[in-house]
Amino acid sequence: MRNGVLPLIALLTAIPAAAQNVVLPPPLPKEVNLSGPRFGITALSDGIIKDLTERGFDVPPMISQFGWQVEKAFYRNDSGVSAVTEWVVLLGGLEHDLRIPSMTWLVGMRSATGAEFGVGPNISPAGSALAIAAGVTFRKGYLNVPVNVAIVPSKMGTRISMLTGFNMRRR
Repeated sequence: MRNGVLPLIALLTAIPAAAQNVVLPPPLPKEVNLSGPRFGITALSDGIIKDLTERGFDVPPMISQFGWQVEKAFYRNDSGVSAVTEWVVLLGGLEHDLRIPSMTWLVGMRSATGAEFGVGPNISPAGSALAIAAGVTFRKGYLNVPVNVAIVPSKMGTRISMLTGFNMRRR
């Protein structure tokens, strides 16, 4: 009986030691929905104004923007940095009885403190271009208030937009 007990004790004490060498996968990333309304202004360069006028839009150098942003953030709890993808659909110039649509798809990063940067394609009546956006999201409980500046350079000219809005953090 004694000869069988010692090997059993040795085996039982070896199992926890062997389990320490097992590499566990990292925790699954959590998806957070940060969609919400957006509004702001866009400054249009002379080239953009000329191009839009040729396409039937009589636009001033500054127009309003109203729309919606669909955003998903994928993050890891331990990193504090989020990978973000977002679609921004806007209607511009309503105060001038215009309806100038635009759509932008951005892919970027957000820091744990809310600083963010993204880049992606933009499509509007002024043509297609690459949008570059940066900003910060202010947080108060579940409420988020993003403030972003986007620059959309193209061969016709440049558009510079400043947008804000709000969303509620939810899963």
